[in-house]
Amino acid sequence: MQAHNKTVVKSMQILTLFIDHPKLTFNEMMEHSNLPKTSLHRMVGSLEEMGFLKRDDRGHYSLGLIFLQFGQLVGERLDIRSIAYPIMKQLRDDVEEAVNLIVRDKDEAMYIEKVDTLQPVRLYTSIGRRSPLYAGDSRIILAYLPEGEREAYIDSMDLNPIAIGTITDKNILRQVLDEAKMKGYTITSSELENYTKSVSAPILNGKNQIVAGISVAGIEARFQEDRLPELINKVTEAAKEISMKLGSRTH
Repeated sequence: MQAHNKTVVKSMQILTLFIDHPKLTFNEMMEHSNLPKTSLHRMVGSLEEMGFLKRDDRGHYSLGLIFLQFGQLVGERLDIRSIAYPIMKQLRDDVEEAVNLIVRDKDEAMYIEKVDTLQPVRLYTSIGRRSPLYAGDSRIILAYLPEGEREAYIDSMDLNPIAIGTITDKNILRQVLDEAKMKGYTITSSELENYTKSVSAPILNGKNQIVAGISVAGIEARFQEDRLPELINKVTEAAKEISMKLGSRTH
């Protein structure tokens, strides 16, 4: 474990050289890092193979394009949190239910912001919590993925029951996803926790791509049929407002 940690530290030592130097030769990296030639050669080769470094025809190294992807994701997520929070707080005040902001992280969803309900009975949801994309309020993200990507996810997953309402039939899941995409929102019941309900809507960026979901969630008794139209309207309007601030014009 200690050897692995040293490798990570040395790799970061190499990558941080490019903060001040757009391009470096191997010899320049060796000079700035003070690493042994053999170790540096091995680590540079690994970083290049993984896409963290790229080498041009003249032998100059620079940061790989993968950092653009990471930078875009981090930037989007930070922007979403700062943009969404006041809108989430207003939504919580309007409906008096917990409001969650959810993003995709590989084959899972992660809660990156929340505004808790003021009700005495609360759901357990915390920032950093993860859930499968096929269940609960995070399913709105799955509904808005490109069709091929969505199908690949469904084919690769076992739909394990988490609570009494979790959808475990892939054909039913596909129908529910199509309906969510058509309506612009999804309603879930007892999918992650028993006797709970949520209404969620998609947040889109300027390229009309799904980047997050926003939801209101609470105990089932507070989500009666006669109240759902109000909740749906409030959540979808909040999602639209956040999306527009992210550059979306087609929400």
